[in-house]
Amino acid sequence: MWDLSKRSLVRRLVLLAAVWNVVVLLLAGIFLTAQFRDSAIRRFDQALTVLTDDLYASSSVEDGQVKAPFLTDIRATRVYSGRYWQILEMMPDRSLRMIDQSRSLFDSTLTVPVEEAEQLSGDPGKTQFFDIPGPQRKLLRAAAILTRLPGYPRPVVFLAAEDRSPIDDDAARFARNTAIALILLGAGLIAAVVVQVRVGLLPLFRLRREVGSVRRGKAERLEGVYPEELEPLAVELNALLAHNQEVVERQRTHVGNLAHALKTPLSVMLTEANQQPGPLSEVVERQAQTMREQVDHHLRRARAAARSQTSGERTPVEPILDELAVTLERIFQDKGVEIDWRCPEDLCFQGERQDFMELAGNVMENAGKWCKGKVRAEAKVLTSEKMSLVVEDDGPGLPPDRWTDALKRGQRMDEHTPGSGLGLSIVDELARAYGGSVALDASPMGGLRVTLVLPRSEG
Repeated sequence: MWDLSKRSLVRRLVLLAAVWNVVVLLLAGIFLTAQFRDSAIRRFDQALTVLTDDLYASSSVEDGQVKAPFLTDIRATRVYSGRYWQILEMMPDRSLRMIDQSRSLFDSTLTVPVEEAEQLSGDPGKTQFFDIPGPQRKLLRAAAILTRLPGYPRPVVFLAAEDRSPIDDDAARFARNTAIALILLGAGLIAAVVVQVRVGLLPLFRLRREVGSVRRGKAERLEGVYPEELEPLAVELNALLAHNQEVVERQRTHVGNLAHALKTPLSVMLTEANQQPGPLSEVVERQAQTMREQVDHHLRRARAAARSQTSGERTPVEPILDELAVTLERIFQDKGVEIDWRCPEDLCFQGERQDFMELAGNVMENAGKWCKGKVRAEAKVLTSEKMSLVVEDDGPGLPPDRWTDALKRGQRMDEHTPGSGLGLSIVDELARAYGGSVALDASPMGGLRVTLVLPRSEG
């Protein structure tokens, strides 16, 4: 049994129409074939009735015996020709005794079934039709009538029979031709249904594409004109988009207010601690600085999560990598760092420019910090909705058992190297906020390779 709830709307409509067409055409084929067969049998029975009537009308009684007429039907004189007749008398026990028969029967006789004999005796004067076996194991169509002849004491049965294979052959041929015609008709109807459904659902497909464009940041709202059945849905979707945008903007405002409310007291604490040197001021300064970094980290993550829920922006990747490469080569010019970057011209990140700058900047800066002199960055398309940024260096690398720790907040791989230990942690949490991921492994260059998988916006 098909589970229609898991199929597309097009498949569901086409499947239901196909099942309905198959059932209707099948019933139509059965009905038409049965009607054709019945019509052919009626015509056949009429010919047999004429023969029985001729037998009855032309038979006579001479010297107490029934004398069969001379019939001009040549087929009835040719052995096993397929047309036969018999004249029988009904005995008191309702058994039938042969009086005369056609030459075509030769040494064979036709046997009337007992139930047919009962019907003949129960309804004299009415022609009965039935099937009986004939010579050479052929099925015959028979017509019989029971009546009385003047001067003969017992009822007489006049029976005519003919090979019914022509009827069956014609009916089989009609059924075969009808089946072919109905199959072609059904295929045409199903094809018409497919076209009708596809054309009828074009507005729905267009609505889906518009919603996808909004999700990928190509549009801010639905602009198409839709039929009256879909227009309320388009209006409600636009209202939902506007509501979500309003909620996100309100969240951004709250995040900005919170950042301002927290950073101001922390700045005052740091200023006062600097003005009053001593062990206590050093503790206060160190903890306040840590608090500021943590506040910046969590506020940044909250803003990224809020932005990822909106329709999003499209940020070209190539200019940012170019800008970061130039900046970092200047920062690490004492080491002579060279950054080799590659990126398709039309590749775009689905998100804000500042967030991608932070993602790529942290990873590339980390590579520049630990490399011996070579950094390689490559951005490429993964799917229609995903992109990747791979950054690797020729530095000492990192043991595999420390890859997981490198992504934890506050973990520093070398206590002698300046830093807060938040770089890769920020990258990991910001990437996950956008529905992406970060993976670490060994680089063929000898150092660490960082792979970012991020949402992509089609150009």
